[in-house]
Amino acid sequence: MLTSLSIRDVVLIEALDLDFGEGLGVLTGETGAGKSILLDALGLALGARGESGLVRQGANQAVVSASFDTPHGDGPIASLLDQNGLDVEPGEPLIIRRIVKSDGGSRAFVNDQPASAGLLRELAVHLVEIHGQHDDRGMLNARGHRALLDAFGRIDTGPAARAHRAWRDAEDALAVARAELDTVARDQEWLEHAVGELSTFGPEPGEEEILATRRAGMQRGEKIAGDLQAIADLLEGSEGGLARLRQAARSLERVAEDHEALGEALEAIDRALVEGGLAQEKVDAAAEALAFDPAQLEADETRLFELRALARKHRVQPDDLAALATDLAGKLERIESGGAGIAALERAVADTARRYEAEADAITAARTEAAGRLDSAVKGELAPLKLDAARFRTMIAPLGNDLWSTSGKDRVEFEISTNPGAPFGALAKIASGGELSRFILALKVALAEQGSAATMIFDEIDRGVGGAVASAIGERLARLAANTQLLVVTHSPQVAARGAHHLLIAKSHDGLVTRTGVVQLHDGARREEIARMLSGATITDEARAQAERLLEAA
Repeated sequence: MLTSLSIRDVVLIEALDLDFGEGLGVLTGETGAGKSILLDALGLALGARGESGLVRQGANQAVVSASFDTPHGDGPIASLLDQNGLDVEPGEPLIIRRIVKSDGGSRAFVNDQPASAGLLRELAVHLVEIHGQHDDRGMLNARGHRALLDAFGRIDTGPAARAHRAWRDAEDALAVARAELDTVARDQEWLEHAVGELSTFGPEPGEEEILATRRAGMQRGEKIAGDLQAIADLLEGSEGGLARLRQAARSLERVAEDHEALGEALEAIDRALVEGGLAQEKVDAAAEALAFDPAQLEADETRLFELRALARKHRVQPDDLAALATDLAGKLERIESGGAGIAALERAVADTARRYEAEADAITAARTEAAGRLDSAVKGELAPLKLDAARFRTMIAPLGNDLWSTSGKDRVEFEISTNPGAPFGALAKIASGGELSRFILALKVALAEQGSAATMIFDEIDRGVGGAVASAIGERLARLAANTQLLVVTHSPQVAARGAHHLLIAKSHDGLVTRTGVVQLHDGARREEIARMLSGATITDEARAQAERLLEAA
């Protein structure tokens, strides 16, 4: 909902701050007072083209700020803000500010964060809906008519959307399978050779590291085998150190009692024999671990070289050869059994297409029924709005197969005929300005606000009508405003009397500068303005009395 509008230096407006409330707000004033300037200023905040002609003469720039109290914690507004990297806390007002310089340059901000005019236009779709003879959005945009009819008829397109996605997924899978089959079929001979070669070799994940580690160990063992044998001979041989120590120990045993030092010497030799034996065990263990079989070393080297050569040939890492073998074998299998796989995918496409068409046909039937109810509802609104000669219909036409979508296979457009015997046509092309606004009002009432933005604005919807028709317009506007914020620029006293809020737009001139201002009217002042609308420049007592009756009736 639009809560406030601040305008600085826009055309004839020097400084203006307006607050808006819920329900129906009316804007009145004499012709030329500047009502269009207010809409132009709001349009700037909603992303309209920023032209230098909007800047008040003598000012450097025009600034417009519009504040909206809107539940943007989730939904399309939150999505737009998030996609554009704008941080607005849930519960905070959404403040849009637009600056247009006198040289034509412009800047835009959302809650003081820089934004593009394009983003403002996207946000405007969800914030404000403006209806006037030059408006090309909202009800006049046929692209939104299908969604409006679906909302009116409470039509659930979810099953059709799911069926459509399943159908397209099946078609994509078939296309991929056919393309893959065509590609691999051209390489069948190479595939057969590659699969045979890889199958015969039988590569395994991690095999390269195992072979390289084992080969390196055997190579080290080969290199130091002689040294290990020499060490073993020095320790354990008949002339080795341990044998000589044992001989010395036996000799000392015979004389150890003759002197204390000899006994200590024997103990030292015994300890040396223990440590020497441990050293011998370690040398033997190392020799066993590093032992190599020349035939095994040659076999491992051959396998490693062939593994790496095969990897280079297929342009993969050695560890990926096993996966490659599986993948190539699968492709070859699909070639050999490709016909059956393609046939199964073709059946899946046909089945999902039938399911989608069934769901889409059900939606078409529901739309046809809803269109009949909508046409009757709109017809009931036309006569009171002085459109009794006009006809309205909801046109439902089939789309081409290539345009079928998750929303079904129908094109929906609202059409009118303004005179008996005249052909039906699009709203924007057939109706005049005043008729168009009243048609939109009739549609809005019939649709019970389906698809409306939080704020709706009608610009001179009552143009060219009065009396009972104006009263009917006012009654319907008030009815719409019960559930949404609605602002109306009006020349009709019957419409003005229905407003919950009344703003008077007027020009003033101090002899040098002409300015446009806006005043909030209450009670007596409001009655005077409605009396002026009834009688013109000279306000009579009868006009005041009639204004009082209109206000009381509202």
